[in-house]
Amino acid sequence: MNVGLYFDLRNPTEWPVDTSRLYGFTLEMCEEAERLGCHSVWFTEHHLFDDGYLPQPLTMAAAVAARTRRVRIGTGVVIAPLRHPAHLAEEAAVVDLISGGRLELGIGAGYRQAEFDLFGGAFADRYRDTDERARQLRRLWGPGGVTPRPAQDRLPIWLGYQGPKGARRAGLLGESLLSVDPVLWPPYRDGLIESGHDPAGARMAGLVQAWAAQDPEKAWPAVARHVAHQSNSYRRHSVDGTDQPAPRPADPERMRARGIGPALTSLLYGTPEEVAAAIREHTTGAPVETVYLWASVSGMPEEMVAENVRVICTRVAPLLADHHPAGEPAAAPPA
Repeated sequence: MNVGLYFDLRNPTEWPVDTSRLYGFTLEMCEEAERLGCHSVWFTEHHLFDDGYLPQPLTMAAAVAARTRRVRIGTGVVIAPLRHPAHLAEEAAVVDLISGGRLELGIGAGYRQAEFDLFGGAFADRYRDTDERARQLRRLWGPGGVTPRPAQDRLPIWLGYQGPKGARRAGLLGESLLSVDPVLWPPYRDGLIESGHDPAGARMAGLVQAWAAQDPEKAWPAVARHVAHQSNSYRRHSVDGTDQPAPRPADPERMRARGIGPALTSLLYGTPEEVAAAIREHTTGAPVETVYLWASVSGMPEEMVAENVRVICTRVAPLLADHHPAGEPAAAPPA
C-alpha cells in the first residue's frame, strides 16, 4: 500500500500566518516529502471559507509539479460541476505535462450550496454532472479533443463518491474510486462488472483522518485543538447558503474514541504502529492501493507539520509498504 499526504492550506484567524509564506512552506513540505520517499501529495478544494481553504488545487498541483520529480500529485477533489469540461481537461493536461505524467485527477460533486451559487452551477444536478464530466474528459483527451494531450496515455480519474450509489456509478464509468471505505467495494465491483470492466483492475484510494505521534498523550492537547477547529469549520461552512442551523461543535475526545471512520466524526489517533495496524485492518479485502493522511490540520505551526510529514513518510509508510489489501499488488487502471 502507498501512503501520501493531504493539504488544504487553511490559514485560520486563530493561528494566522502570512498566506504567501503558507503556500511557500507547503511547497517546501512537498519537496521534503519527495526526499523522504513519499508516494503522493494531494490537494483539495473549497470556496469562500473564512480560513482561506485552497480554492484551486490544480494551480497548486502545477507549482508542486515544477518543484518535484517523482512524487505523484493528486486532487482529492476538484469540484467537477463547477468547471467547464474543456477547461478542466486542458488544465489537467498541462499539470500532467509539467509533472511528466504524475497527475492523479480526483473529481467530485461537491456538497455546498454556496459554492454552486458562486459559480452559477446547478446544485441539484451535481452527481449527474460529475459523471458526465468523467465521460467528457475521456473524450476530450482522445483524438480530436483538446491539445496538447496529457503525458499519460490514460490519465487516472478518481471519482470522489462516498456512498454505495456513487461507488456503483464509478464502476459503471470504469474509473477509480476515491474512497477507502471497504463497504463501497461490493457496489463498485458490481458496477465494473455490469459495464464490462474487469474488476481485477479496480482501484481505490483516499483519505484516512489520522494522526500518528511518537508520544500520543503528550501531543494530544495540541492536536485536539486543531482537529476541533478543522471539523467545526467544515460543519459551519456546510450549511452556508441554506436555512439549516449550524451543526453542534465537534468533540475531539469522542472523535478519537471512534477511531477510523467518517472524516468529520472520527479520528484515528495513536503511535505509528497503532495507526498502521488500524489502516491494515480497515482496508483488508478491498482494492485500496493508496491512503493519504493530513500533513497539516487547520493552522498547525510549521514545526508540527514538518514533524508530522517526517513521521508519516518514515514511520507509517514503511509499516504499510507490504500491505496489499485485496490480496495481491494493485493492478493497472481498468481499460
